[in-house]
Amino acid sequence: MPDNAKALKPEDLTRLFVERANDGDAAGIAALYEGEAVMAYPPGEITAGRDAIRVLWEKMLAKAPHFEQEPPLPTLISGDIALTSTPPKDGAGARAQVARRQPDGTWLRLLDQPEFTPVSR
Repeated sequence: MPDNAKALKPEDLTRLFVERANDGDAAGIAALYEGEAVMAYPPGEITAGRDAIRVLWEKMLAKAPHFEQEPPLPTLISGDIALTSTPPKDGAGARAQVARRQPDGTWLRLLDQPEFTPVSR
């Protein structure tokens, strides 16, 4: 798939993220987010804005991590907003993202919670 591929449906965002991460493409990952997107990462912190997300991924990808595709849970869509999620392969916690349909019909991430582990009560 070309590097400039766009998400034609919300579920495409996760697949494109994994492909670009494994290619070491921090700018390509950042292009999957809206300009003012917010990411809850690193744990306990917030990374806000596409530029900050790119810088974060440049640092993360410098360690050459390998990402695996994770099967998506059913997507919830209301108008131009979608909630996507995947259960991590290790079975710990969950991942969730809110995406928004763009004027050209493609989708970008608006909010990203890449790691969430429920607290036991």
